[in-house]
Order: sequence, then C-alpha cells, then structure tokens
Amino acid sequence: MPSFATQQSLFRAYDIRGSHQHFTTDFIEAMAHAFAHLYHASPRHPIQCDLKNRALMPNVIQNTDSEQIIVVIGYDVRCGSDTIAQKLATILTQCGIQVIQLGLITTPMMVFWAEQHHGHGIVVTASHSAKDILGIKWLVNHQSPSSEDIQTLYQELAIRNTLSKSSNAIDAPINNKQINLPIEQVGRVYTDAIVQVFKQLYPYNNQASITHTTDSRQTFSKLYLVVVIDCMHGATSNIAQHLFERFCQDVIMLNDIPNGHFPTGNPDPTEPHRLKQLQQSVVTHQADIGIAFDGDGDRLMIVDNNGKVVTPDHLLYLLAQVALTERPNFLTDSQLPSQILFDIKCCHHLPKLITELGATAVMSKTGSSLIRRRLQQSNNQIIFAGELSGHFIFNDGYFILYDDAMYAALRLLHWLGHTANNGKISPNLATIIHGLPVIVSTADHYLPLPETALTDCSIVERLIRLCLYLQQLIKATSLNSTHTEHQPIIDCAVSECTCSAKRPYITLQQAQYLLPVGTKLSCIDGVRLDFSHGFGVLRQSNTSHNLTARFAGDSIEDLKDIQAKFAALCHPFDEDLAAQIIAILPE
Repeated sequence: MPSFATQQSLFRAYDIRGSHQHFTTDFIEAMAHAFAHLYHASPRHPIQCDLKNRALMPNVIQNTDSEQIIVVIGYDVRCGSDTIAQKLATILTQCGIQVIQLGLITTPMMVFWAEQHHGHGIVVTASHSAKDILGIKWLVNHQSPSSEDIQTLYQELAIRNTLSKSSNAIDAPINNKQINLPIEQVGRVYTDAIVQVFKQLYPYNNQASITHTTDSRQTFSKLYLVVVIDCMHGATSNIAQHLFERFCQDVIMLNDIPNGHFPTGNPDPTEPHRLKQLQQSVVTHQADIGIAFDGDGDRLMIVDNNGKVVTPDHLLYLLAQVALTERPNFLTDSQLPSQILFDIKCCHHLPKLITELGATAVMSKTGSSLIRRRLQQSNNQIIFAGELSGHFIFNDGYFILYDDAMYAALRLLHWLGHTANNGKISPNLATIIHGLPVIVSTADHYLPLPETALTDCSIVERLIRLCLYLQQLIKATSLNSTHTEHQPIIDCAVSECTCSAKRPYITLQQAQYLLPVGTKLSCIDGVRLDFSHGFGVLRQSNTSHNLTARFAGDSIEDLKDIQAKFAALCHPFDEDLAAQIIAILPE
C-alpha cells in the first residue's frame, strides 16, 4: 500500500492543499476513511441553528434522525474538485454517515449549511490558488481544524494506511442514501437567510431605497446603487448576481461563468494589478463601488467610485465601523468596550483609528482559522476581525461566524446606503477613504526563507533575540549614561543561543537609530516594529517555505527608512535577505 509520504506536504497550516498530481485515487479514498473516523469520533452536540433559518430548510433534512451524523459536502470550480467530492461522499455514506451533497458552492455556503446540522462539513477547494492546485477544507463540530489537528489527521492517515482495509471499516449501519440538493435550493436558502439579516438590521429603511416584491410573503428594500462584481470565474459565479440583485438596483457582472481554468488569472483579488479590469469597469459604468471575490468566496477586495483599489487596511476599518454601528443591544449594553481584531500585517494606523471608534484594538497572529477560533472563544467581546489578506469576520450574532466575502460586502453596502441621501452613497466611498490617513506601503511580499543548519536558529528567531536585546539595552542606557555612542554593545545579544551564527557588532548609536525610543516591538508572529512614522513586519509564512514582509510609512521617505532599518537588522545574519528587503517596491 502507498505510504503517502509524498502527500505530507499537502497538510498545511489551514487546510489540505497542493499540486493536483498528489490527489491520487488511493489518497482520496484514504482521506475519506480518515474523515469518517474523525466524524464518528467527534462528540455529539445539539444542532446549533437560528430558528428563522431552520424554518427555511427542506423537510427531508428536518426529518433526519437526530442521532444520525450529518456531513455536508460541496466543491469549487476547479477541474477535479467535483470528482473528489463525489468520492468522499460515497465512502462517508458507506461508513454510515448521512451526506448532504451541495454541489458547486463557496466555502462560506458550506459553513452555512453545516451550521444547520451538526457543524460538520467538507468543501473541496484550493481557494485563491493557481488552477493546477487542489485542496480540501472542513469543519468538525462547527470549528475549522487547527494546524495541530491537520498534522494529527495526516499521522492518523499514515497509520491507518498500514492497516488492512478491514481495520478501516466502521461498524455502522448502511441504511441511508446521499441527499443531493438542487443547486437552486442550496442558493435560495442561503440567500433568504441573508435577506432576513438585513430585514432585522434595517426594518424601516425605506427612505434610501425602493420597495421590491419577490413573492406574496416577502417585501424588502433595494439600494439605489450601481455595483460592479468580479467573480474571477470562481465559486461565487453561480450566486453573486442573484444575491446582490436582491439588494441593489443595478448589478454589473464580470467573469461570472464558473471556469476551473481561470482564464483571467489566479482567482486572488489581493494579487498586485489583479483588479485592473474591475477598476476600469467601475469608471466606465460610473459605478458606486467595485467588488471582487476570490476562488472560494472567503476573500474580499473593494474598488471605490473613482476606480481606486481600497487597501485592505482601510476596508478593515470601514467594516469595523459597520460592526460597531450595527452591534445588537446585548453587546451595546455591555460594560466592557467591544474589541476589533486585526492581524499582525495590518498597518500602523489601525490601532489608533479603532480606538477613535470607541473600541479596543487587538493584534493577532496571521491566519483566518486562528482568528475564527479566537472569536469563538471571546464570549462576543471581539465583534469583528479582519486580515490584510481580505478575510473579514463579523461576530455579532446576525449570521454565521465565518469569513463570508459576499456577506461582508453586503454589510458594507447597507451601511453606506443607510447614511444615504435619496439612496445614493453620500459622501461617496472615495470621499470617505480620502479622509483616512495615507498609507504608503509595500504589498505582503514573499521572500525565500534563508537556509540554516539544522542546529541553528531561524532568521526570525535571531531577529527576535536581537530586537529584544536592543530594546532592553536602549531602555537601560537611557537610565545609565556610562555607555559611549561607539562602544560595541552586542556581545551577549544571543547569549542564550547556541547556534553557529556569528554575533553582530552594533554600537549604541546604531542601536538608537534602529530602534528609536518609543518603538513598539511585537513578537507574537515574527517581528513587527511600530515606529512613529510607520511599521514593518517580517515573519515566516504558515503556508509555504518563505518569509513574508510588509512595510508601510506615512510617506515614501518614511517607507524607505523603515525598509533600511529592517535591512540593517537582518544584514548581520543574511546579507542577501537585507538586499532583498531594500529592493521591495511600494504598491
């Protein structure tokens, strides 16, 4: 039997993902049995579902035996994703699990349907990755797996693969059949649930809208907005137009035919220059806003009415303002201020902006699954979270706790429209963004991870030790003037380190330039330095053998200065890395 050693690289920090050639038939079958054991072993929890949404569910699901394990399964547009989903569904059914087939869906739609049952779900997707990449995401008991869970799954997969097929069998009755829901029903139930959210948020919002009736039971309001949407041929292609036409007067679609070959490029709206077509379309149609989704619908990017891309930092701030403005009464009445979470790669202006909104700014490690887990454990204290990568999560109880890009876009549209005059955004989005602090920044840039001996510390660990020592030393020397500016101060900066790396020689004058008094150091995920005029972050990627770096300043001169500081800090350890940092160009 195959050992699946080749597939070990597929098991990443957030999901299973990698080259399509590694998704062999044997591997997929083994994964299906591993998932079956995972779901059979998971604790049984009562169904967690909003009663209004529950009433929308089809009778065949409502009548399912409450003791039956239910797993929903869907797939994205990639070539081969549907075949993998079907194989998983077949084997899970053979293992006594009730499978609900959802068809072509976004990842958040899978989560929505999983939430109606036991919180178990699988979607075959590689998100925003290139066309030759396949992947799998899943939920167990309403939670995404941690990186430790994912590695444990691989270890169990490898162990089970050494056993006989009879040992993989699960003693469960096979008396059920797969439920294949029509794609129209899957989309309609999801859409109707979102409509209910905005009826609850804006029950009297008639002055800035027109009334539209879909049937004898429902009337709701439409915003007088011209919206351009780029689906990038991804999983939102089948539903975005229908969903947004329920709320907006004029919706113009781009690249909304599902196509796993992604003819216009990778389905990643955060890639540099990836939104040029959307920007041009917004200008041509004199639209109020442009919206872009990634391949599986969990990343969002926005273009303003002038055709300019809104930085994820500014978008995070706007959505945080939405969450704070629209928070429900039970959160408003809390004695503690609401918290807004942002990842370590976001710009230096965000904490101050969030504080000015009356909330507490909380910095987090990068990783949407890490952030979701933190929100679930926050007891509603953190009402919104976002990442530079375009993942945005509302935790105010109105909808699923997940980074649903379509839902986040609709929350922004309604908030903008609710402050409108005769239904048009007033002030317009470009004017709102113009009032925010200027950000001159690089993109989230990938750099090759320097090779080190097995016994050596990583470049990030060395940099952390150096910065901690410099910070402590500068603080101490500010109270003790016995040091001279040119006296070497780094001979014990890595005193606890036993690796073979040479120790840097830095004078006090150099130290005071690199980390001026007042510089804030964060080591929760790599090294982040916040200066008075900008910030920089260097960390190891969770998903690839790379470093990621981002730098930002209040001006181009500030940006270059911060890059120079980081380059100088890295130079003693790796001259090539220092040169690469200097060479990164601003967006």
